[in-house]
Amino acid sequence: MDFLQPVRDFLACPTPQRWVEGALRDIPLLLQDHANCEKKAAGTAMNLLFRYNDKPELQILLAQLVREEMLHYEQVLEIMRARGIPYRNVSAARYANGLREHVRHGEPERLVDIMIVGAFVEARSCERFAAIAPHLDEELARFYTFLLRSEARHFEYYLGLAEKYANGPIAERVAFFRAKERELIEAPDSEVRFHSGPLPALS
Repeated sequence: MDFLQPVRDFLACPTPQRWVEGALRDIPLLLQDHANCEKKAAGTAMNLLFRYNDKPELQILLAQLVREEMLHYEQVLEIMRARGIPYRNVSAARYANGLREHVRHGEPERLVDIMIVGAFVEARSCERFAAIAPHLDEELARFYTFLLRSEARHFEYYLGLAEKYANGPIAERVAFFRAKERELIEAPDSEVRFHSGPLPALS
């Protein structure tokens, strides 16, 4: 999976093994939270389309991303339906809000930071697909392998837009969010979510 190397290079750390172990203990919950993540990703991109209606490149790239995320949402729902997994409310992970709380106010700083956060969310999602796929049953392994190929370029959409709309280099902000993202991914959690930290080991 050489196409994943840019994703791994972008992130500061790999998914902890204890997250994989915890996720495998409750695949129905993981699928439910995954569905929620796909829907939220589409909603976030759609909101940006309305907020930044004057930016043609953003409109084109994020419109494409909305379509792809909603397709993935439908596909996860279909897998859940076929497996008899009911749709239920699941609380959000601390991950996305933990990144967004550092977004600056004022423009273009706000837009640049939102794009950088989007890049990290997409990159981590892709990396997690790769981390868990080898441990799943054949159907789910095939599905997640398909998804990671599609999602591998999404972080580059966001990063490219951040670079385009910034008034200068973004390396410092990328490094800042890379460190924050690592903290969130490596900090332990009590419940599994698609972007949660490692769970306690079973005694």
